[in-house]
Amino acid sequence: MPAENKINLDEKTQQQIQEIQILEQNLQNLLLQKQAFQVELNETENALSEISKSKDDIFKLISNIMIKTNKEQTQKELKQKQELLSLRLGSIEKQETQLSEQVEKLRKEIMKGIK
Repeated sequence: MPAENKINLDEKTQQQIQEIQILEQNLQNLLLQKQAFQVELNETENALSEISKSKDDIFKLISNIMIKTNKEQTQKELKQKQELLSLRLGSIEKQETQLSEQVEKLRKEIMKGIK
């Protein structure tokens, strides 16, 4: 007869395992948000780069309409957007660090409880 590899976990350990699963799911959601902001920031930086190279008129796409726009005003708007995205990314990175630390702490506690 094969030996069963069941581990009997106490209620506290089971709750910690559930908590770690929730934290890992939150971390995954945070990473998806971070990725989206990084893409948007990259697009904004590329747009700023292209505008600075342009000596001609620039155009902005609004819905399905391309409209001639003021270069300086557009640069100002894009720089504000860049700053905002950078702040959001910084905030997400702090949350990511905190969640990772919580997950690691819980893992250690769980491993102590299992041994």
